[in-house]
Amino acid sequence: MRKIIGAILTLAVLVSCKQAKEPVNEIAKAETIEKLPVLQYGFNLDEFHVVRDTVRRGDSFGELMLKNKVDYPKIATISENFRDTFDVRKIQVGKPYVILKSKDTSEVAEVFIYQNDKINYTVVDLRDSTKAYKSRKKIKLVEREIGGVIDHSLSMSIDTLGVDYNLTFALSDIYAWTIDFGRLDKGDKFKVVFEERYINDSIYAGIGDVKAAYFEHKGKTIYAFPYISDATHNILEYFDQEANNLRSTFLRAPVKFQYRLSSRYNLRRRIAYYGNKVRPHKGTDFAAAIGTPIVATADGTVTESTRRGGNGKYVKIKHNGTYSTQYLHMKAQNVRRGDFVRQGDVIGWIGMTGNTGGPHVCYRFWKNGRQVDPFKEELPAAEPIADSLRADYLAHISPLKEQLDCIEFIDLTPTEPEETLISYTQ
Repeated sequence: MRKIIGAILTLAVLVSCKQAKEPVNEIAKAETIEKLPVLQYGFNLDEFHVVRDTVRRGDSFGELMLKNKVDYPKIATISENFRDTFDVRKIQVGKPYVILKSKDTSEVAEVFIYQNDKINYTVVDLRDSTKAYKSRKKIKLVEREIGGVIDHSLSMSIDTLGVDYNLTFALSDIYAWTIDFGRLDKGDKFKVVFEERYINDSIYAGIGDVKAAYFEHKGKTIYAFPYISDATHNILEYFDQEANNLRSTFLRAPVKFQYRLSSRYNLRRRIAYYGNKVRPHKGTDFAAAIGTPIVATADGTVTESTRRGGNGKYVKIKHNGTYSTQYLHMKAQNVRRGDFVRQGDVIGWIGMTGNTGGPHVCYRFWKNGRQVDPFKEELPAAEPIADSLRADYLAHISPLKEQLDCIEFIDLTPTEPEETLISYTQ
């Protein structure tokens, strides 16, 4: 009997020891798990000594390389041969960069990575045959829907919804020919289906494409859907629910955003300063802060870029045999005579040169050599979708329109704080 009890005790001890030792074995197994390499920018960072920094004031590519033991002939080769890919003269203060240095005692820089923005970067490989190329981080696109009723401005509404401010600019570009975003009305409504970009599923990297939009302005409903109508040139444009192109030959304003229409075209204008005499105003004034970009309202060739009398610094553009435009009182011009500009290109900046009482651009519009009011002109619209593509377009937008119609409007009017009732106990 004692032998049986002893055997049982021995077995119990063996089992308990085995259980006690099992975690040790698991730990041992865990220690043998191979460490995964750190992969970034297409390199195994474990193979290098990694230096991360930002471009500081006074830094140059050459100085950064010399500090990291890259010889001058190699620096000169990069500066001269890779200008199209990486122009060393244009590195900007505040931009992050990474230097991958050799792990031996020399610690020579072997790779230089310049972060152009959150997504795009440029690699300069200094090993063996030097090369430079552009690349980008992998991004994840997340679709998002919003809708709102405007109380003050579109930008404030977008901000209230917790959306990237750049969506405001995207919408102003899409509707630039059909809606004056400087004169929106309280109660106007909008809906948008758009993409947000994320790096590593969590780092926000800005908005992506606007997949569909809806705007209700002055009782008129305007949908917007992107569609490639010219497959030959891969041109993407926005069209409405009837397949009409939202683009017009001319933009409604030479300032994209945050401006005030301070004075309109008026041939009977009287000015107190001049004794209430009739002084015709043949332009339209768009007031904005000094330095605000001024854009070309249509494609054309710059015929004048100079300074003269009360006009101050100005630019004049000939668009075709019928139309020309002029932009007065600039702080500075961004184009020269003979330059060809595209619609939306920045041609200068708002200033106060010449005869002006405040910062603005006087926008003048010629038709057949005579100055006219652009807001009263029936300006030609862009070509609609070809009849051969109409059925395909309408099928393409059908689910997008249904998605927009299902989005609810959020009233963005600030609510008054509720009164607090105070009870007094006697």
